[in-house]
Amino acid sequence: MKRSLTIDLPVEQVAKVVKRHLVFQPSQPTLQPSDDYAAHHQLPGGSVVDEIYKWTARIDSTQQRRERTQSISLPAIRHVTTDPLLQSLKQPGGFRRYHVLTTARLQGKTLPNLVTSSFVEFLCLYGHFGGEDLSDDEESSDDEELTDENEEDEDEDEDSTDENEAEGAEEEASGRGRVYRGAMLQTNPSYLSTGGPVLPLPVTSSSAVSKGLHHQPVQYRHLHARETMPLLSRSKPGQTLQGKATPGKAMFLLLKSFVTTGIMFLPKAFDNGGLVFSTVGIVLLALISYWSFMLLVQTRLVVPASFGDMGGVLYGSWMRTAVLVSITLSQIGFVCAYMIFVAENLQSLVLAFSKCRVLIPMHLLILAQSFAFIPLAMIRKIQRLSVFALIGDVFIVIGLGYLFYYDIKELVVVGKADVALWNPLHFPLFIGTAAFTFEGVGLVIPITESMKDPQKFPTVLKRALFFITLLFVSMGALSYLTFGDNVKTIILLNLPSKDPMVSSIQTLYSLAICLSIPLQLFPAIRIMENGLFVTRSGKNNTLVKWQKNVFRVLVVFICAWIAIVGSKDKLDKFVSFVGALFCIPLCFIFPPLFHLKALSLPIGRRLANIFLITLGAIGMISVTVLTLSQWNSSESQDPTKECILRKT
Repeated sequence: MKRSLTIDLPVEQVAKVVKRHLVFQPSQPTLQPSDDYAAHHQLPGGSVVDEIYKWTARIDSTQQRRERTQSISLPAIRHVTTDPLLQSLKQPGGFRRYHVLTTARLQGKTLPNLVTSSFVEFLCLYGHFGGEDLSDDEESSDDEELTDENEEDEDEDEDSTDENEAEGAEEEASGRGRVYRGAMLQTNPSYLSTGGPVLPLPVTSSSAVSKGLHHQPVQYRHLHARETMPLLSRSKPGQTLQGKATPGKAMFLLLKSFVTTGIMFLPKAFDNGGLVFSTVGIVLLALISYWSFMLLVQTRLVVPASFGDMGGVLYGSWMRTAVLVSITLSQIGFVCAYMIFVAENLQSLVLAFSKCRVLIPMHLLILAQSFAFIPLAMIRKIQRLSVFALIGDVFIVIGLGYLFYYDIKELVVVGKADVALWNPLHFPLFIGTAAFTFEGVGLVIPITESMKDPQKFPTVLKRALFFITLLFVSMGALSYLTFGDNVKTIILLNLPSKDPMVSSIQTLYSLAICLSIPLQLFPAIRIMENGLFVTRSGKNNTLVKWQKNVFRVLVVFICAWIAIVGSKDKLDKFVSFVGALFCIPLCFIFPPLFHLKALSLPIGRRLANIFLITLGAIGMISVTVLTLSQWNSSESQDPTKECILRKT
């Protein structure tokens, strides 16, 4: 079966992309003339690629002549249609390719399965593999203007950069070049075959894998590339493509991605599911998550693209859209849930400080947050948000530590409260909340890429999920045993408000979530901008820049409106709804669906993938429907009365 790829770019743009892969002489501060295109002759095999250097030089020369004559008005010249065969022969390596095809045809052999029509197109195509890029042209331009002083600063901040790279892809973005393909359609796939239980990770850098250097070929029909990302990014002397993260750092990144605000909703989730059911459910969900994450990593080895592009390559553009929509809406759901979380804590703090006399409505507190988040939403570089996330992580650890201390102290002094082992009425809310808490699939690929030894990722993932499962079960079970059926959706609201330490913990935790909200909103905004705005950059276009700014403000206010709707004693249901409708597909439907199509599997593993897809689909539909059916079932609570009870 033939493969045919089309690069729909002007020849000048193709030359610009290809030129990034070529080796030139460094610029000399002398008056002596130098030939930039002669450096390759000093390399082994330099004469083999001589045609490519001449071709790029010829395109550059033509472009320069065209620029010099743009101001001259000349009569239009009718171009003579050229024979396609002659055009292909003019391409670098064209004669060799023509000879191979002709010889095979004369000998009656199967024609070679050429990926592209020329080697130049091959370089151009694989210069665009990079997954979902959430950067824009303003950011790229800023990067090009970095000085040596900035590079020295980057060396000092090397460790934090690794974390930023991993966070930037959650983001789809998700991840971490923005890959906009007009038609990513697949014909008769013939992918890697595997019969073992786990596809081994390569010893080579996964960064190289992501750039298409070490992967099994995937069949495409059409792929229209619009990016200008080079195959090899600019690097400092001596820098390699290999990831630098150790297993310990990868472990830290995984823990940081999972341990967020979702853990504060688990005690109420245990109340909804029951102690035994919830404990078993968390363990099973961790095992299924490991299975699903590994399926995604294995698929990545065969289809070296971002999460969304995997769907586009394997099933078509509609699947890529489905993945990106799920990522965007899940991130918006996280932001809305976090805004409600912060608003309820602020309301509780104001009541505590005013001795239960001042009650600020929830909608005002949420709107106040939106005005605070608008300036942060204008940030174009995710690295600038990393410092806020780091401070927030410290506050989260402090809050969790105190909560464990308080639960254990109460259990020792007072004893356990009345708990249910199984709650047949509200257990779907537990499933949705648990899926919300375990959603971290967007960071699996970038963390794997960041590792120095990516083949160690399965072991790191096992250890991380074991620790996370232990943390989730202990937090949910201890708090549920401590407060019983009186447990609040936000467990911090069960702590006595008269204790100054409790007020401090609430303040720090609320501040931590406020600092992490812009990071959660960043990928959603960038994905939507990439889909809505044809012109990516507003750096040189004031109209585009202000359109994007207005759009970001609207997104923040839309999140605030959704949070207000879901804040009226419905936070547990809102969290369950987001987890069921958006997180379950990302974690438990898309990875096995992609794995099933990308690899040639034995019947047993195919059935296992189908089972996981079916389980995820049933869970998504049933939990969503049951959550909506219970949307108005909770009783309205008076925050002032709750404050008085907490004071006593």
